[in-house]
Amino acid sequence: MSTLKPVVTEIKPRGQIIIPKQIRDATHLEEGQAVTVIAVGDTILVTPKRLRLDEARRQIARILKESGLSPEEVFKGLKGARESVYKEIYEKKAR
Repeated sequence: MSTLKPVVTEIKPRGQIIIPKQIRDATHLEEGQAVTVIAVGDTILVTPKRLRLDEARRQIARILKESGLSPEEVFKGLKGARESVYKEIYEKKAR
């Protein structure tokens, strides 16, 4: 990941801090996502808390959105893709 320029933000009355869009985009943070906040001396570290299943769901949703395919269209192609991978792996071993 590339280093971004520091951005100044402020703490709101309820303790909320806005993470600028360019930082959210670069770190793949999404609305509603949990983060871990760690105090290290006089520094605060904010890091994504990604659960494996949640991360997989986000990646699948992102891929579907970028491809423009519906889940049904993806599922239709799975059988053929599985057969192709199976043949590629196991036919080579049988030779």
